[in-house]
Amino acid sequence: MKTPLKYYKKHKKKYQAEAKSLYKQMAGLSTLRVLTFLITVFGVYFFFNTWQIAAPIAVFGIVVFIYLLSKYTDIKRLRAFKKALVVINEEEIEITSGDFHSRADGMEFQDATHFYSLDIDLFGRGSFFQCINRTTIKEGTQKLADVLKANNIEDINLRQEAIKELDSKPKWRQYYSATSNLVHIETPAKHIISWLQNYKPFLPKIMSWLPIAFGLSSVAIFLLTVLGVITNQTLIGYWLLVGFAITGSHLKKINSLASNTDKVRDTFRQYAFLLDLIENETFSSELLQAKQKQIQSVDKKASAIFKDLSKALDALDNRNNIIGAIFGNGYFLTDISNSYKIQQWIFKYADKVSDWFEVVSFFDAYNSLGNYAYNHPDFVYPEVKNQGEIIKAQQLAHPLLNKEKRVDSDLTIDNEQFFIVTGANMAGKSTFLRTVSLHIVMANVGLPICAKSSNYVPVKLITSMRTSDSLTDDSSYFFSELTRLKFIVDAIQKEPYFIVLDEILKGTNSTDKAIGSKKFVEKLVASNATGIIATHDLSLCNIEDELDDVKNYFFDAQIINDELHFDYKLKEGICQNMNASFLLKKMNIV
Repeated sequence: MKTPLKYYKKHKKKYQAEAKSLYKQMAGLSTLRVLTFLITVFGVYFFFNTWQIAAPIAVFGIVVFIYLLSKYTDIKRLRAFKKALVVINEEEIEITSGDFHSRADGMEFQDATHFYSLDIDLFGRGSFFQCINRTTIKEGTQKLADVLKANNIEDINLRQEAIKELDSKPKWRQYYSATSNLVHIETPAKHIISWLQNYKPFLPKIMSWLPIAFGLSSVAIFLLTVLGVITNQTLIGYWLLVGFAITGSHLKKINSLASNTDKVRDTFRQYAFLLDLIENETFSSELLQAKQKQIQSVDKKASAIFKDLSKALDALDNRNNIIGAIFGNGYFLTDISNSYKIQQWIFKYADKVSDWFEVVSFFDAYNSLGNYAYNHPDFVYPEVKNQGEIIKAQQLAHPLLNKEKRVDSDLTIDNEQFFIVTGANMAGKSTFLRTVSLHIVMANVGLPICAKSSNYVPVKLITSMRTSDSLTDDSSYFFSELTRLKFIVDAIQKEPYFIVLDEILKGTNSTDKAIGSKKFVEKLVASNATGIIATHDLSLCNIEDELDDVKNYFFDAQIINDELHFDYKLKEGICQNMNASFLLKKMNIV
């Protein structure tokens, strides 16, 4: 069996050592740069009166200095990458110990009108999302939330295979996350896509060759002036003004383009690196191969296309260098040339960018799923069936509970069967409901579940476990609950759902609640619904005698030596021991 903790500790140590070694190389290169600078300055000074020697020394010194600077920059970037890998493994070590509550909790994705996201601790502090999320870009985070909320029962086997393959690639997953973490972007992808698709070209086609011709003319004027062919040296100055005039005619729109591209430059650089990782990895699962093909272009790789734009964006950004801006625009029309390249790129690829962004977001989200599977080698992938029991699981438990303390239960529930679960307070009813709900959600996503084994017939989930009143909507708690139950009744008329209910009709008196709950469960059973309801109302259990599809189960509580004991085991039958009065007395409330 895999040992994730051992892997994380080993690679944390490995990447720390590599980062330390790279830091030493950076220090050595810094020293060499200083020495190169000093030797060059000394050489030029010493041979200042002999320009035939001083000039080559200066040129050679500048070339060596630039090379050392480039090498230093590359090693610095690689060191930052290794440090990012160290952080990733440190975080995984912490999370393996159960410490994940400081991470983003995804509360912004919680939706009271959703089929189940409010009820099963999918989002929020201590939630499943908080535990599983490793996304590094905003769009990937949204994609992960959408996957968890999708209620999609199609192509589960394809998703399982994709997650299994990513599970087997911990190095690639960490490289993907570390690469993404190196660039912090501010502009959301949807804004970039909108800008690209609505972009209006402003440079005519003549600009495809005019900057080249103008630049060659500038070089020719310089050479002819140096050689003495052109004796009027003021021509160089007038030619500079001509360049300014041509650039100035488009300056306002070039400034607007530069302003927009400045916001997206880092995004395209990051996406180029991530697309490169996706393109150069070998995938065997059908879903991952399909996503890989989605970024393939006829002429060149998507990563190369993004790099082309990134280079053009960087070149346009160099206009902020005043010397480069003056001589570059005056003699080579650099702003126009770079703007035209960007404009042509947008014209050719604007409609494809959304597909490329979507693929990057997909892998960002699925990295989290693969990482979760890797971190839980003892979990099992449900065997997806076309018929039979909806769930037949052995040793099913809640995935977020401590492995050493959690109590598992066997569960078999047939299609169109309804369980009524009773039990004392704190005996485990609500945890059981969330365990079953998460089994369904995780199985539909394609994840392994916390069980020894599971056969599963895919079904959509719908729940009513937490209801709140709304002052802003002027709705009472009871009305909100009725609205939710109406939502469930309407939904199951259209397609099958697995229904999970926890103590319904809490907003009315006990007699009315008992009558209403009984009628509601009878309606669900008459609609051939499948599901579970937890309740303290033992009278509801009488439905088992009237309807064959209803079965009673309970969680027990016992008072032993004046102490309350729970075994958290699901048992067949009706709970006989309640504990509210005992707890009131035990805590000196009454």
